[in-house]
Amino acid sequence: MDNLKQITHIDNVRLGEDKASVVIIDQTKLPSRTEYLTLRTPKDLYDAIFELKVRGAPAIGICAGFGIYILARTIDAKDYEGFYQQFCEYQNYLDSARPTAVNLSWALNRMEQTVVKNRQLPVPEILEKLEQECMAIQEEDMDMCRKISEHGLSLLKNGDGILTHCNAGPLATSRYGTALGPLFLGKERGMEFHVFADETRPLLQGARLTSYELQKAGIDVTLICDNMASLVMKNGWVQACLVGCDRVAANGDTANKIGTSGVAILAKHYGIPFYVLGPSSTIDRNCKTGQDIQIELRSPDEIKKKFYETPMALEEVKCYNPAFDVTDHSLISGIITEHGICRPPFTESLKKIWEG
Repeated sequence: MDNLKQITHIDNVRLGEDKASVVIIDQTKLPSRTEYLTLRTPKDLYDAIFELKVRGAPAIGICAGFGIYILARTIDAKDYEGFYQQFCEYQNYLDSARPTAVNLSWALNRMEQTVVKNRQLPVPEILEKLEQECMAIQEEDMDMCRKISEHGLSLLKNGDGILTHCNAGPLATSRYGTALGPLFLGKERGMEFHVFADETRPLLQGARLTSYELQKAGIDVTLICDNMASLVMKNGWVQACLVGCDRVAANGDTANKIGTSGVAILAKHYGIPFYVLGPSSTIDRNCKTGQDIQIELRSPDEIKKKFYETPMALEEVKCYNPAFDVTDHSLISGIITEHGICRPPFTESLKKIWEG
């Protein structure tokens, strides 16, 4: 079980010991190399988020919390107004790095509210409050991941075949993960699963990260191309689909890595339950439906050149490279958060979460 614990408790995002940096695993280098990056400047943080060196909605939120804190420490302002103005400039800059994952803006807004609520304090004391808040964001995520894993595991049986899309394991969070959390927790308790991991564009996160985490943890995993999902479902090898999410609309529509909606359509056709797992912070109550979710577009070179020794398409060929798609709520069997399993109609079950 040593390898399992090393994976589920991986130290992928943390505040530097000097409290002037954020230390992350560069996920773009996995699985071939494990390299840590030390982020100190606004550009360091922006690039790490934009270039997917840190990724996964919860991990992005944690990194943003730490990041805005270390930047706040560099603000040379004695009065509150000057401090707050510069803080908001840093906040808006980091928030522009990726538009789809709601945890980025959620964490930054939470840190801003800490500043606003403590405006009567001297700046050094506001910084102390910010440090406490960013640490709380990470600690709460650890607790949420454990609870999500427990709720998700209650839906699975020993020996089940699971299909997952994208990466929603410990690398994307702070501990067990969201969509993969139930599998790691089940493994700790002696349960066995066979997981089919879609390779998942962009950046092949399923191939590079999901299969890496599962293999290292001793969980039976088979990597498949995204367009093979239909065949393994038809063969009866899949009893449940587990995916993460970057934003959940108030009606239950969910944004996740591109190709997720296709998996959901296939699961519906074959009568396989399709579950979305994520912390309640990914629920955007101000977003009525999936049509309101801004979808990030990424560089054409990620399709034509990245991971290839020579380009796989002509330079002049146009590419459409959205990072996410939206799965309609009608295709989702349940949305699992730390508060439990939300069932349709999601307008009612999700509402209960934010109403307490």
